[in-house]
Amino acid sequence: MNDSTELRRKIDANDIYVPPGYEVSTFATNLTTPINLVFSDSGNALVGDAGVTDGNGKVISLNQNGFEVIADGFNPPLTGINILGNDIFVSHRGFVTVVKPDGSKVNILSGLPSWGDHHNNQVVFGPDGKMYFGQGTATNSGIVGVDNRGWVLNYPFFHDYPGKNICLIGRNYITDNFLSSAVDDFAVTGAFSPFAVPTTQRETVKGIIRASGSILRANPDGSKLELVAWGLRNPFRMKFNRKDKLYTTNHGMDIRGSRPIANSPDEFYCVKPGCWYGWPDFTGGLPVSLPLFRPEGEPQPKFILANHPNIPPRPFAVFKPHSAIMGFDFNYNERFGPVGDVFIAEFGSEAPRTTGGKPAPRVGHRVSRIAMNTGEINTFAINKSGYPASKTDGGGFERPIDVVFGPDQAMYVVDFGITGEDEHPNQNEHTEYHSEDAHQHNYLPGTGLIWKISRI
Repeated sequence: MNDSTELRRKIDANDIYVPPGYEVSTFATNLTTPINLVFSDSGNALVGDAGVTDGNGKVISLNQNGFEVIADGFNPPLTGINILGNDIFVSHRGFVTVVKPDGSKVNILSGLPSWGDHHNNQVVFGPDGKMYFGQGTATNSGIVGVDNRGWVLNYPFFHDYPGKNICLIGRNYITDNFLSSAVDDFAVTGAFSPFAVPTTQRETVKGIIRASGSILRANPDGSKLELVAWGLRNPFRMKFNRKDKLYTTNHGMDIRGSRPIANSPDEFYCVKPGCWYGWPDFTGGLPVSLPLFRPEGEPQPKFILANHPNIPPRPFAVFKPHSAIMGFDFNYNERFGPVGDVFIAEFGSEAPRTTGGKPAPRVGHRVSRIAMNTGEINTFAINKSGYPASKTDGGGFERPIDVVFGPDQAMYVVDFGITGEDEHPNQNEHTEYHSEDAHQHNYLPGTGLIWKISRI
C-alpha cells in the first residue's frame, strides 16, 4: 500500500475488453504488489502484499476508512493468504504463519525449501480438514547454474530435492564457477545437487516429504506434514471445486540456465495423489527430449533421471509458454457464465530473462476462461491493445495475478502493478528489489490495484 494520494499509473477500465453484458470498474487502487484477495465469511476483503518493495510482507484489510495493514513482518515474497475460522494463514518464504484474532503470530510450518527460484505458496483447505499448498522448485530444470547466482551466494549448498528416491543418469553440466576468484575456473554440476557438485552414473538421491516442486498437506496446526504429489515446477495456486477435486496451476520451464528448455507450456492439472508430474524431464506431459523443446542455438535437452516414477499425466488444460498462469476461481453463478468453469489470471512473460533473450511473446496480461467440460481455453478479459497497459500508455491490465468471485458474485481481478521491463515510460523513480531469486525486478510502488468485473 502506498501512502501517496497521487496515482502512479494511468487507470481506464474502458481500455479492457470484456464480452458484451459485462462491465469493468476499479475496486481498490494505489496498492503495492498485491498478490491475492480473499473474502471473510462476513464479506470483509483481505489482501496479501508480497512485500518485495520494502522487504516486508503484509496482510491488508479493507474497512470503512480504506485499506489498513493488520499484520506485517512476513518474509518476502508473501505468496498468499487465506482464512479459516477467525485465523489468517499467511504463506511467505519458508514459512506458513497463522495470524490470530488478537494479532499474535504463530509459525505452524518452517524450514520449507523456498530459498531458490520458487517458494511455498498459498494454503487452501480441503474437504478432509487438511491444508494444502504448493512448493516450488529451487531451479528452472533441475540443475543449479549461473542463473541461480543470486541465491547460491547465500545458500551455496541448496538444491532441488525429489519426493521419492530417484536414480540419476549422471549427466553433468559445465559452467563458469562464480564462487571462485580464479581465472578460467569451471564448475561441474549434476542434477538434484548443489552448485559445483557433480553426480555419477546410477547415483541415487533420497526422496523427502518436503520435496521441491510438490504439493504438500498438513493439519491446520502444521502437524502431520505429508507429500501429496511432486514433479511440478511451480504449483503456484490451487483450489478445490464443489466436487472436492483439487486443481493446480503449474509454470513451465524457461530458456535459461545450464539446461534451458524451449516451448515449455504452463499447465492446469486435476491433482492425482501419489503422482509424479514429470518435472524436470517432461513438460505438458511430453518428454523434453522431443525436438520441440530444443532452444535455438542450444543442445537438445536430455533426460537427467535414469528411471521415471510413472508416466506423467497430461494436463487438463495447456497454456502457451510464458503465459504465467496464476490465481483462479470456479464460477458458480449461472448468470455470470457457465457454472463450474474456471477463470484464471495470466501474469505474462518475464522476457527477456526467461525467453533466451527474445522479446516478450504476446501472451498473458489477461483473464482467461477454461471450459471445464472440454478443457478449451478462451480469453475473457484483455486490454484492447493486447499488450500490458504500460507498453501503450493505456489504462487497463498490467499484471493480473489473482481472480476471485466475491460475495456479491462479481469477479475481482488482482493486478500486481508495473514491474521490471513494464515500467511506465513517464515514471521518474522506482524501487529496485534485490531478491534471492534468479529473477530480479523493479517494482513501482502504488501501481497495484484490484479490478471488478460485473454482469450487467
